[in-house]
Amino acid sequence: MNSFWNERYGGKDFVYGETPNVYFAEMLSTLSPGTIILPCDGEGRNAVHAAKQGWEVMAFDLSEAGKAKANHLALKYGVDIDFQIKDAALALYPNECADVVAIIYTHLPPEVRTKLNRSVIKWLKPGGKVILETFCPEQLKNSSGGPKDIDMLNTKEILSEDFKALRIDYLEYEHIVLNEGKFHEGPADVIRMIATKL
Repeated sequence: MNSFWNERYGGKDFVYGETPNVYFAEMLSTLSPGTIILPCDGEGRNAVHAAKQGWEVMAFDLSEAGKAKANHLALKYGVDIDFQIKDAALALYPNECADVVAIIYTHLPPEVRTKLNRSVIKWLKPGGKVILETFCPEQLKNSSGGPKDIDMLNTKEILSEDFKALRIDYLEYEHIVLNEGKFHEGPADVIRMIATKL
């Protein structure tokens, strides 16, 4: 998997664009800056956006090429991000260190997803929020990106179970049009969630 993402991120272009995910940016704009963790953040577009908005950013990805692109993007915009190479199943941060964890198009095998989501809950401070947007099974009929393995797609039932320790503030399927670089372009079926640690 690491070689797949290194190959995808290895070119000059930012394959999902340099601008942040629309839903992520919209939700982040409603919150006062604090500390944010971004798992599986690829080339760092969301991490850099958060840093530009005044957030203290911790992000990680499995791809060395992704980290290099993220650091390049941060340098371009004159912001600091702490971007590390981590496996989603093994990533460690202190308990209750984050005001927000943003899970944006993070598609993992079920056992890895479960481990990551358990960690996310631990990383959040009381009152902290999860911002999530990922593809759901309806996306399989679209050509706008995402894995073709249904086990790596999310449903409301999966997320409700994984995050049952949190208060689910919003959890809905939505049909949108993506314009996020050449691999996220066109009609898409996603699931969006906001949840709060009480």
